[in-house]
Amino acid sequence: MEYFAGTDRAAFFAGAIEDEANLIVPVISIYEVFKKVLRERGEGAALQVVSLMQTGRVVDLDCDLALEAAQYSLPLADSLIYATAMRHEATLWTQDEHFQGLQNVRYFPKRPPTRTRAR
Repeated sequence: MEYFAGTDRAAFFAGAIEDEANLIVPVISIYEVFKKVLRERGEGAALQVVSLMQTGRVVDLDCDLALEAAQYSLPLADSLIYATAMRHEATLWTQDEHFQGLQNVRYFPKRPPTRTRAR
């Protein structure tokens, strides 16, 4: 999301996302990103982001992947994303703390929100 939103943290993820030849995209990630961008920026922007995501290898959910995902003690979508990464021996790049400390994960903690002081 940081990359597609163009935030100051996008640079953390740019190398991995722009390496289209090695980019693995779980179909559940397309769902999550589309839904968030649709809500925040509208359908046109959401379709544009999905189009960019589809330049990587999109991995569909199948029965075997669902069973692999069930082995992880993570929320549903996170389990599917992690199982996809493990199946493809890929590195998962994330800011989601659910993945912190797991094998083949590049975790970047979210910065706490900056607060302005009342005057």
